[in-house]
Amino acid sequence: MFQNGKLFLPPPNDGSDWKELFKKLAAAGAGRAVGEDGFPAGPWTPELLAAAISQIDSNRSGVDLRTVQLWFQENDRGISATNIRWLARVLGCDDPEATAAWQVELSAAQARLQAKRREAKKADSLAPGTRDVPPDPTVDHEQWSPVKFTPDAEPEADRKKQRFSLARKSETLFSGGSPLNLPASVFAGASALGFLSYIVGIHSAVYLRADNVAKEVGFLWAPNWTFLFMVLLPLFFALVTELLAFWTKEGRVRLWAWNNTTTSEDDWARNVEASSSSYWAVFLICVLFAGVFQWIGVCLIPLLEGGADYATSWGTLAIVRPEVISVPVSIAFTALAYLYMCLCFYLFFAGLILLHTMIHDLRKIDLEAKILQQVGSQGEVHELCLRLMRGIFRCTILGLLVALCMKAQSSYLTSNAKNILDWLIGDLSSALAGRDGASNGFHYRMPTHYSSLLVALSTIVVFVYGSICLRAIGTRFHVPLWKMAAVVTLLFATYLLVDAFVGFSIVLGIGVFVALFSLVDPGLGSRRSSEIGSKQIVS
Repeated sequence: MFQNGKLFLPPPNDGSDWKELFKKLAAAGAGRAVGEDGFPAGPWTPELLAAAISQIDSNRSGVDLRTVQLWFQENDRGISATNIRWLARVLGCDDPEATAAWQVELSAAQARLQAKRREAKKADSLAPGTRDVPPDPTVDHEQWSPVKFTPDAEPEADRKKQRFSLARKSETLFSGGSPLNLPASVFAGASALGFLSYIVGIHSAVYLRADNVAKEVGFLWAPNWTFLFMVLLPLFFALVTELLAFWTKEGRVRLWAWNNTTTSEDDWARNVEASSSSYWAVFLICVLFAGVFQWIGVCLIPLLEGGADYATSWGTLAIVRPEVISVPVSIAFTALAYLYMCLCFYLFFAGLILLHTMIHDLRKIDLEAKILQQVGSQGEVHELCLRLMRGIFRCTILGLLVALCMKAQSSYLTSNAKNILDWLIGDLSSALAGRDGASNGFHYRMPTHYSSLLVALSTIVVFVYGSICLRAIGTRFHVPLWKMAAVVTLLFATYLLVDAFVGFSIVLGIGVFVALFSLVDPGLGSRRSSEIGSKQIVS
């Protein structure tokens, strides 16, 4: 019989224990929503049942997938009183009386299972030559796993626990604890550097260049050290953290369930571990080259030798304004700042690797061949994939804005403007008045141009890979992907055109406006066409 649009089976009261009763209920799909054809939707899977229990409004903590998997396995595990309550809600089809009846039946079945286990233990203890039986496991502790230990297996498990994995540690920074931890830590580090710049006196500093041009090179006037680390990167980390939580806890579980296939957290862990070499390569590049070697070449050597072919910045201000900051203090401050910078950019690239891993995981599930053929789930799969891609789109926008900040500051340092605001306003006024831009005759080396290009290209590669994968899934994604690609192309063109001609600030303003609009509305004004009803999509 059906109740509230779900398959309802009354409690059998046939004396079955918990394992026997649950096996019948799972096979029958009791409590599942009725299919579009009016027939039962099929049996329960661990993923579907875990999702159904976690979606109960009053169940804020949900249920661990590993716990539900234990119910389906042949073992001695029972079910806890808390989970009896939630499972009764599912089997009772949201009817209070039916839920109460199922709670009584499940509790009785659990008691019968415990009684059987005690009898089995008693019989085993009376039999000669029998091994010790472990204590009666009566409830489904979520951290328990049915592993048989052998003399060889235990040392191997210890070795796996002791093995350090940079990929897993990096993923844990995004997925472990509160989603606010990583963004708040990055913001706190940038704030601490800002306070230190006040203490050492380089928060705002003007120096007179050889051609009598006064330039502001204070730490707080550098957007690639303030706005980038206090706004853009924390936003990027927050979006990656949110998207990662959605994909690992909901997205991939639902897709595997629609595919009538089981999955586990170990599958995702293996996907993360497969990119271990990428994490190590990025770590070495960020720490050694972008951190240590760049600091030695751009800051340490010029400070020790009294100059170089780089434009003067807050890091080398001690060369031209020794009364403001001494060389030893400047060396210490720049070392701390570059250490913070290289670690933050490692986390940035680690976030890009995680975005790639999510897209690759989606590709492995092979939606086109198996899930999209199921008419009933096409709308939900479409919205789920779009939610993932829109999240990657927003991260791509922030990555390009990071590159824009880096290149803009580097270009300003070689200009004739007093500060970066005057530089942008002066370019705009020159373009409107039809004047040519003034050149200073100095030729500086600008390593930040190269590093910003790496940031922009790396970000775009992840977006392009995701677009290609979604285009292969179905034609429904073509229109939204073209809109996203147009915005990304505009932002990359804006990055390339910074300081390339008089009037680049107009293009920069248009690009930043489009970027902000796309961050707020990644759907770019398109209306939803889904079959999820009134659920709101959060990209």
